[in-house]
Amino acid sequence: MINQLSWKVGGQQGEGIESTGEIFSIALNRLGYYLYGYRHFSSRIKGGHTNNKIRVSTTQVRSISDDLDILVAFDQETVDLNYKELHDRGIIIADAKFNPKQPEDTNASLYAVPFTDLATELGTSLMKNMVAVGATCAVLDLDINVFREVVQEIFGKKGQQVVDKNMEAVKAGFDYMKENLAEDAVMHLEKADGKKRLFMIGNDAIALGAVAAGCRFMAAYPITPASEIMEYLIKALPPLGGAVIQTEDEIAAVTMAIGANYGGVRAITASAGPGLSLKMEAIGLSGITEQPLVIVDTQRGGPSTGLPTKQEQSDLMQMIYGTHGEIPKIVLAPSTVQEAFYDTAEAFNLAEEYQCPVIVLSDLQLSLGKQTVEPLDPNKVEIRRGKLQTGELPEIENKGYFKRYEVTEDGVSPRVIPGMKNGIHHVTGVEHDETGKPSESAANRNAQMDKRMRKIENIKFDTPVYKNAPHDEADLLIVGFNSTRGAIEEAIGRLENDGLKVNHAHIRLIHPFPADEMLSLVKSAKKVAVVENNATGQLANILKMNVGHAEKVKKVTKYDGNPFLPHEIYSRCKELF
Repeated sequence: MINQLSWKVGGQQGEGIESTGEIFSIALNRLGYYLYGYRHFSSRIKGGHTNNKIRVSTTQVRSISDDLDILVAFDQETVDLNYKELHDRGIIIADAKFNPKQPEDTNASLYAVPFTDLATELGTSLMKNMVAVGATCAVLDLDINVFREVVQEIFGKKGQQVVDKNMEAVKAGFDYMKENLAEDAVMHLEKADGKKRLFMIGNDAIALGAVAAGCRFMAAYPITPASEIMEYLIKALPPLGGAVIQTEDEIAAVTMAIGANYGGVRAITASAGPGLSLKMEAIGLSGITEQPLVIVDTQRGGPSTGLPTKQEQSDLMQMIYGTHGEIPKIVLAPSTVQEAFYDTAEAFNLAEEYQCPVIVLSDLQLSLGKQTVEPLDPNKVEIRRGKLQTGELPEIENKGYFKRYEVTEDGVSPRVIPGMKNGIHHVTGVEHDETGKPSESAANRNAQMDKRMRKIENIKFDTPVYKNAPHDEADLLIVGFNSTRGAIEEAIGRLENDGLKVNHAHIRLIHPFPADEMLSLVKSAKKVAVVENNATGQLANILKMNVGHAEKVKKVTKYDGNPFLPHEIYSRCKELF
């Protein structure tokens, strides 16, 4: 009996690999298992190797596993690229059509199952993925009827005959595998708790968080791995009176979002690294005109087009320092799907309260990795609009202009929307006085710059650092951000078993940096390992800049396009001692 399973399906992009993983994982999620999935795919529409690795557990998991129990292969390339992940009792279930070859340097068992032939006998080779699901059921000794509800939902609109044929394909794969499977090869999963939980990607949580926060407009240009946010909101916003516009480019997208916020509508734009580069000038416009703006950056491999479908966390410095000139800016970095929902909702509040751009920083693994999520509670989302004036404005003497950029103690000025009586003021991207009129006065420049920068000195954000720090004096502090959290947590368990005292800090408020919180953690540790998916150790450098103690800080980096595995973090941290 096992309480955890790692399953991977692979083949050529466009032959149903994603749907195979979806059907398998959705069914197990509904049984009450916790899941975590990561999809490796090529940066082309069709063709090229793709695989979907899914971890199934009776307890919460937040990373892909080191090894592999079952590999479902639709071609030999899948076997050749992935078999080394299999442990000695692992199983390869391969389509007999390509005459699969057993790798010499593995003790894993290979079973050739005629996916394509069995599916063709039932009417179409397209159902070979359902045969593969059935074969997996035999290995796990699962009742194939657990998939009937999912198959009904996916294929029901095509008619009951299609549903029945697909279930026949599942049964055919089950029966064939059951007949040929060695008795000791069956993997019995412990029973799940049966509770209903969500199963979603980070991008869907980001989009849902925007809806819950009252966002009613999105302007965006499609780009991997951000496009799902736009796709979600295209369906979600119109019934709520909102709209999504697919713009001609990234510049149009961000300026439209600024314009909508200027008009009083909560608006969002989302992109990846190359798109954020194009948005930078307009983000500066948001900063100097003090217009709220929420931007999502789903990091991917760079530079330029780089590795558009692979994991990386190399936009960190760009998000903090990318704009020319200096503006107040807030950068949030959720580490789980739950945090992606709540942090996105909070980003809209921060944008309006501090009247500045707020960047929600994600990465490909968080944005596209699918995981089990405890129910989200929109009732926990509050809407705060800061100093937005909604009542009647007092009349201004001599019909003067409204002091939209009034110098205030907290740095935040009163804000109005266009058309409000007594609220007329200039809006310009050049330096301006309190009414918005252009001004190059040295005294005014100092006053306006100081005012703008003052506003983010005391940001109020719940849990700027997620901490698991049980040790007053730790041998090691591991620091990370975004999707590395799950792999770090597993690595810590192994390090603790080796007798090391390990604390963990996952930074959720990247800028302004939570220096005080991090300083106390760094001081109490002998060594600090900063885990991140980039080549230069950007978070480690930011930590040194804000906290010091550079001699303690060690960089644990990975930048080959793949996410960290728990054993990689464990091994790299062990090397420090």
